[in-house]
Amino acid sequence: MPKVMIVLPAYNAEKTLPATLADIPAEYRSNVILVDDCSKDKTAEAAAGFGITVVRHESNKGYGGNQKTCYREALKAGADIVVMLHPDYQYNPKVIPHLVGVIDAGICDMMLGNRIRTRRETLAGGMPFYKYLSNRFLSLLCNVVAGENLGEWHSGMRAYSRKVLLTIPWENNTDDFAFDMQFLAQASYFGFRMGDIPVETKYFKDASSINFIRSLKYGLHTLVILAQFLLQKSGLFKPGLFRKIK
Repeated sequence: MPKVMIVLPAYNAEKTLPATLADIPAEYRSNVILVDDCSKDKTAEAAAGFGITVVRHESNKGYGGNQKTCYREALKAGADIVVMLHPDYQYNPKVIPHLVGVIDAGICDMMLGNRIRTRRETLAGGMPFYKYLSNRFLSLLCNVVAGENLGEWHSGMRAYSRKVLLTIPWENNTDDFAFDMQFLAQASYFGFRMGDIPVETKYFKDASSINFIRSLKYGLHTLVILAQFLLQKSGLFKPGLFRKIK
């Protein structure tokens, strides 16, 4: 059996962490790493009370910077498959075995939780309408540019094989929210097989979510990353984003 590590990039997740951990299937709870990005609440203390591994940043490194620590620690622990799960209880952890199973079966190299099965369900779950529209537009554009067929490109629930994390130069990525988009563009460029499955998603007061301005900034970064992807594929320019790890 592969060694599966669950990594939780956390910031102010004290209130939602118990529910998140409770819904992680029992067989995976012994290999959970939480990275606390210098939270202002007692996230680290709450996590330690559950007996999971806790790594704490002394200063806030940002969403992407948090993930970098998550992946370093998971690889150091000998993970064969790494599942990244937000500890804000927005994504349903019960689908973890299915994400892992597809990778373990050799069907895909990485998997995403797809929040958008239907428009009705997505909006009923609380996703703001402007985020739904931007998600649909940007995901369609990403699929066309990269030649992929993902249900969405902006999910915060993902699973990776060890090979993916050892090949993609994610250490060169931004420390901000565009980290996820850069990672997918890199995965597509390097030819990794990507898939997704539906996942229940909940928007509520204590769940983390970026505001309209930061969403707009993320959308613009997505367009820049797609332009870099096309330039790299055409050979006209080679951004460091796609420079393979030596």
